[in-house]
Amino acid sequence: MIVYGRNPVREALRGPREVARVWATKNAAREPWLSGVLLDVASAEEIQERCGASAHQGICAETGPFRYADAEVLLALEAPLIVALDQVQDPQNLGSICRTAECAGASGVVLPERRAATVTPAVCKASAGAVEHLAVAHVGNLADFLVAAKKGGLWCYGAEAGAATPYDSVDYSGGVVLVLGSEGRGLRPRVASSCDALVSVPIRGQIESLSVGAAAAALLYAAAARRA
Repeated sequence: MIVYGRNPVREALRGPREVARVWATKNAAREPWLSGVLLDVASAEEIQERCGASAHQGICAETGPFRYADAEVLLALEAPLIVALDQVQDPQNLGSICRTAECAGASGVVLPERRAATVTPAVCKASAGAVEHLAVAHVGNLADFLVAAKKGGLWCYGAEAGAATPYDSVDYSGGVVLVLGSEGRGLRPRVASSCDALVSVPIRGQIESLSVGAAAAALLYAAAARRA
């Protein structure tokens, strides 16, 4: 995988993935965190051609493949805080949510194997490298995962616009799964019915809903505050 952008490359170097090679422009090569890293100096055009994106910020790196975590291992953690995404397909949204989840101290993110974004270079960039330090797991069926989570003693809270329970009135202690739906469609019926409760973030403006990334941030920090 070719990872691009200064934060994604920096976090790849700090994380568990093997980094085989780094390319940087003369300006980007002056970054102090690149001290001691063997790299090839290249032009901005060469780097763009290599990574296929214009937002490379003068640097890219060849890394090993992204290694997905085991969802069962996440469920077995002591009092985990897990984010489950129901068919979120936009790489920018997935990256943004992973960044927030890592910053908020979440245990990991769970994605369905089909009709969902995967961890790509674009997601690495959108997450500012957070995916290098965050467990991201795939599951065959998200509703079945939630059923297994509840059997394991975790509470599952789904975000749904207009739900009667305010997001900040919930006790998020213990093992928790925060479930967020896809852009525009929200949670699928079976996924929603597999949650213990549906919660909403109040909307006081004129538009009808928050982005899934903003909703995830509100829920994650509400949960982190309660758990602290």
